[in-house]
Amino acid sequence: MKYYLIVGEASGDLHASNLMKALKNVDSEAEFRFFGGDLMSAVGGTRVKHYKELAYMGFVPVLLHLRTIFANMALCKRDVAEWHPDALILVDYPGFNLSIAEYIHKNTDIPVYYYISPKIWAWKEHRIKNIKRDVDELFSILPFEVEFFKKHDYNINYVGNPCVDAVAAYRDSYNESREEFLASASLPDKRIVALLAGSRKQEIEGNLPMMLDAIEKYPDAVAVIAKAPGIDRDFYAPFIKGRKAVLFEGTYRLLMHSYAALVTSGTATLETALFRVPQVVCYATPMPKLYAWLRRMFLKVKYVSLVNLIADREIVTELVADTMRPDCLDEELKKLLEQDSECRERMFKEYDRMIDILGPAGASRLAADAIYSKLKASKM
Repeated sequence: MKYYLIVGEASGDLHASNLMKALKNVDSEAEFRFFGGDLMSAVGGTRVKHYKELAYMGFVPVLLHLRTIFANMALCKRDVAEWHPDALILVDYPGFNLSIAEYIHKNTDIPVYYYISPKIWAWKEHRIKNIKRDVDELFSILPFEVEFFKKHDYNINYVGNPCVDAVAAYRDSYNESREEFLASASLPDKRIVALLAGSRKQEIEGNLPMMLDAIEKYPDAVAVIAKAPGIDRDFYAPFIKGRKAVLFEGTYRLLMHSYAALVTSGTATLETALFRVPQVVCYATPMPKLYAWLRRMFLKVKYVSLVNLIADREIVTELVADTMRPDCLDEELKKLLEQDSECRERMFKEYDRMIDILGPAGASRLAADAIYSKLKASKM
């Protein structure tokens, strides 16, 4: 069968690539066409656009690139309709993907599947009307979403979380010692603090300088910056210049050997928890006081990090907008870098509880099985 997939960022590329592999296992004749990234390309098929040509975040960047965004959207709608796949599979990225879903539902008979639900439980709850109208099946990776959508009379499929799959597979195949890792990365024998500053340039610009400042106060620790996929190494050079920090490509490999981490909110917070690395969630914003006010007014959840949302309690400290300040970051990092501190031990126990809530690995396989079974049944 023919599958058309659309993702808009690095985490979507990872999870979509694993879904594609799982689809190939159940459908030996699977063909793929997609808006995606390098990981999806490695699985096979035709890439129409790279996700980094789509990823604009924030009001001003979106406004400046409106013509490009609309051109990409028009291209995507046209390309999906012309290729006419057996299924359209959307992965997160709701601003773009819900528009595609509406067009495809209205103008074709192509079934629309959504893998990794739009986070309408956080804000823009009104989008449920579009989802109920335009999406045939929704596959959730967050357990608390089941109850939310049930409240809106829309049944979804919880398939587990693909991060569990990805991290478990990586840990099972990993056999590099700390000494080998330090030697290959040219790192000193110090405690490693991983800096996961975001997957977009605006996030990195806002978070990385403050993260680096905080680490410099600890001579027995070394800051290692996880390079984001799709961001050139040269982009990081001005931030690193004059500092004792290292840029490293391979986030999972880095987390295997990290003592602590400073992580920009997003999928990375969950991945860091699955590697059982104590963390502080950091998210700097322009006009932080205004953002904090808007968050209180419009955000419908207590937390921004997936770790806390899944656990439904504060496991990791979140420094967002007006609380993302040097004094706050210094205080929280100090807790993590104190050897055998109560804070670290509590975090490890809470990580284990959160992992139990997520359930076992197998999200990609379960989603692929369900999609293929539904398509086969519809053609009988």
